Parts: sequence; C-alpha cells; structure tokens
Amino acid sequence: MATATQIKALLASHSSGDNERFRAVALQVAAAEARKGHQKLADELRDLVNESRRRAASESAVEKVHSLSAPQGEASELLEHAQTHLKLEDLVLECSLRDRVDRILAEQKNLGRLKENNLRPRQRLLFTGPPGCGKTITAAALANELRMPLFVVRLDSLISRYLGESLSKLRLIFDAAERHRAVYLFDEFDSIGFTRDAAGDVGEMRRVLNAFLVFIEKLTSNSLIIAATNYGQRLDRALFRRFDDLIEFGLPEPDQARETVRRLLRDVDKERLSWAQIDPAAKGLSYAEITRASEEAIKEMLILDLPKVTNKALVGALTERRLHLNH
Repeated sequence: MATATQIKALLASHSSGDNERFRAVALQVAAAEARKGHQKLADELRDLVNESRRRAASESAVEKVHSLSAPQGEASELLEHAQTHLKLEDLVLECSLRDRVDRILAEQKNLGRLKENNLRPRQRLLFTGPPGCGKTITAAALANELRMPLFVVRLDSLISRYLGESLSKLRLIFDAAERHRAVYLFDEFDSIGFTRDAAGDVGEMRRVLNAFLVFIEKLTSNSLIIAATNYGQRLDRALFRRFDDLIEFGLPEPDQARETVRRLLRDVDKERLSWAQIDPAAKGLSYAEITRASEEAIKEMLILDLPKVTNKALVGALTERRLHLNH
C-alpha cells in the first residue's frame, strides 16, 4: 500500500491541480507494489495512469483545435464558446429520443460517405420542450461526441434597435458557420422565431426571421445548427420545413427520474432509496429540478455531518422544488 508520504503527496497534487505530479506519485506507488510481488495491482495502477495521460492529451488537442477554429472579430462578440465534457452516455434520455439523437450522430460521423452519394446529413435541428429537459446539454453532448466546439448565439447581442443591424449580425453568424465547422446553438429561439402573425410583431423582428429562413436554407457547410425553444407552439410554421429534424424533449417518466437520481447519488453514501416515496415527489419535475433536489439532499448531509443521504431529505428537496415551480 502507499506510504503516508505518498498519500500526502497525492492529496497535495490533487488539491493544487498538478495532474502530472499526481500521476508521477501514482507510478511510484505502482513500482513499490510490483517490488512487493503485487504485479496485478501494479499493472492496474499503471493502466489507470496511462489512460489518464491519454485522456488529458486528447482533451488538450481538442481544446487547441477549438481555439484555432473559433470565429474572430465581430462574430466572436455574438457567440459564446460553451465548454463541457458531457457525452451522450452521461445523459438520461427516453429510448426513442436516444435513438433519434444517435441517428443524428451517426449521420454526422458518416457525412463524407453520405455526401459522396448526394445525400445530406441532418444538420439543421430544432429542439423543443419544457425548460430543464435536456435540450442544451444534448447540444453540448453532440458537440463533444463530434469533437467540435459549441458556440451559443448571444441573442441579446444579436437583436439591435437600429434598422438593419440585426440582419447584419445574423449574417455574420452564418458566415462564421460556413467558415468554422462547429455546433451553433440558438437558445431561446422563440425570441426571433415566433410566428409572423403574432400580435405586437415588429418589422425588424419579422425581417430577422425572414433572413434566418433564407440563411439556414442556403447553409452549405458541415456545421450543425441547433435552435432550441421552450415554446415550440409559438414558432412560425414556415420554420419547421427548414429544419432537417424536430426533436421534442419531455418531462422524465418515472424510469428516467429514477435513473437520474441513481446517477447523481451513486458516489455518496445513502439510505436504501424508497421509490414509493420518491416517485410521487419527482412526478412532473424536469431533469434539472430533480438534479437540483438531489444536490440539495447531498448538501444537507454534508452540512449536518450525517453519515448518509436520507430519503426524508431527498423527498423534502423534491417537494420544495415543486413548490418553487408553482409560485
């Protein structure tokens, strides 16, 4: 086993974020175990260190590519580079929804073969559904799976009170999408995609929507354009035929709610979970709300110095989130 000095060195390097020092000490532990005849343990430790180095090198390469491929100039002021390490396997999705997302991923990974046969992969996507049900994190996971940067369109910077300026900014975004392959997420898309017959519609916003329809129709690059909205029913109907796929996200069913809780609590000590109590408390809550409640239960355990997360704390936190939403 590791000596006290090695354990202290491991903790110190982990605390300071010195990953290379942490790996070096871990290899020292592996060498010591090998000398003691514990070859299997030594090999397992070395494999873990090598995998850690490989993953770090891969992430560093991806970040470098993302930096080089980022739009520059005025376009960079309209786009926020969002970074996350989420993968699709980290998400809890309903089976049919998972299949549709996997199909998008498969087409993107085989876009060369599809284009050679005059077929266009799905790349213009519309995500709809209630808040907190996975639209944004699915966009992020797709970007990571494809090793592409994710840029979130800053709609607050896009919309201008000056005539014609919003259209010019929108053109910059689509010009960037043509030059720099990435995932471009128009979050809260209903703010520009609402029906052109809506009461209170103003001419500038109508022109922005018309321009968006033209730009997305003419897209020729391999970038992924994702529009996400909580209010699909508000969108102009002309939008739907411009997108290659409409993905509807919903509130989690009991099975998905349970899996969300299990994943969030898997690394902490907890009481035997009482689904008879948890299921009714979680019903109707989004993935985001269930995540928030689970984190609240963990925080209570830590603050009160309890040995485990309790069912009472989890059910109480879920109930509190429901009350919060109803106000």
